[in-house]
Amino acid sequence: MGIMDFIKGELLEVIEWTDDSRDTLSWQFPDDDKAIKNGAQLIVRESQVAQFVYLGEFGDTFKPGKHTLTTDNIPVLTKLKSWPFGFNSPFKADVYFVTTRLFTGNKWGTSNPVMLRDNDFGIVRVRAFGTYDFKVVDPKIFLKEVAGSDHNFRLDEFSDTMRSRIVSIFTDAIASAKIPVLDVASRYTELGEALLPLINPAIMTKYGIEIGSFIVENVSVPPEVEQAIDKRSSMAAVGNLNDFVKYQMGKGLESGGGGAAGTAAELAVGFGLAQQMMKEASWAAMPRRLWPWRRRLRRPPQACRSSSAPPKRPRRLVSLKLTSWWSSSPVS
Repeated sequence: MGIMDFIKGELLEVIEWTDDSRDTLSWQFPDDDKAIKNGAQLIVRESQVAQFVYLGEFGDTFKPGKHTLTTDNIPVLTKLKSWPFGFNSPFKADVYFVTTRLFTGNKWGTSNPVMLRDNDFGIVRVRAFGTYDFKVVDPKIFLKEVAGSDHNFRLDEFSDTMRSRIVSIFTDAIASAKIPVLDVASRYTELGEALLPLINPAIMTKYGIEIGSFIVENVSVPPEVEQAIDKRSSMAAVGNLNDFVKYQMGKGLESGGGGAAGTAAELAVGFGLAQQMMKEASWAAMPRRLWPWRRRLRRPPQACRSSSAPPKRPRRLVSLKLTSWWSSSPVS
């Protein structure tokens, strides 16, 4: 092997990354302590971004395509290295490839109940979970705040951080929205869309990523609140309680008194008849002197008129007695 072959072997001529995984967020090109030659080829595939880093400072960023590394297309790196006469000699720099495709189906959820103030139930503990999609939109912030100098940064290393951050923002958003707990279930789609403008600014500034979609799959309450909701819905379904009891009594009599429902219906009917009989007996036992008031209140039934009661004295007989008494009295 000649000296030229040895020098050629120590220089990088092609820089590329063939990603065969579905969960890699960033990957550092292994240079094996080799320098990048003048005119080297940088190949950036779709859904990738190449970021140069020189001595801890961010250099040039390359989008998908085939790039020839010369002074013209690496101005930032040229300035960082202070090349007075341009890029004519090999140089060393770290090259990071960042995946910019959409990572879908990431799960989030509240590990502990979230305390909310509800107009119907007061203070309620709520649990929620769902999914979200995200992608990297600013590779510099992402490498600086998230991946760091990790040679192969994967999704599972970042999922816990994202989950806690999203739950925190979700808690603040749903508390400020003041949506009743009973209405949350019917507004899952609206809630997810309303949370995106609140989540994205904080996530993008902090991590350099953007949430494409935020889906709320379920918001649950404790069993005690669920029982209260069931009772309220049952009462609303019953409507008029008096009509409902009468209907149940009729159904129980129709079924021939079988089972507990039939027995309860028969007892209710028996109590109703007994109450009616006691009322009529009280009318019959009322003294004669109270009859005028009884007539005013209610016309007594025919069965309550006693045959032993003395008949009324005719008015004519009373007037005849008064006439005879007047004629027999001495006149002064």
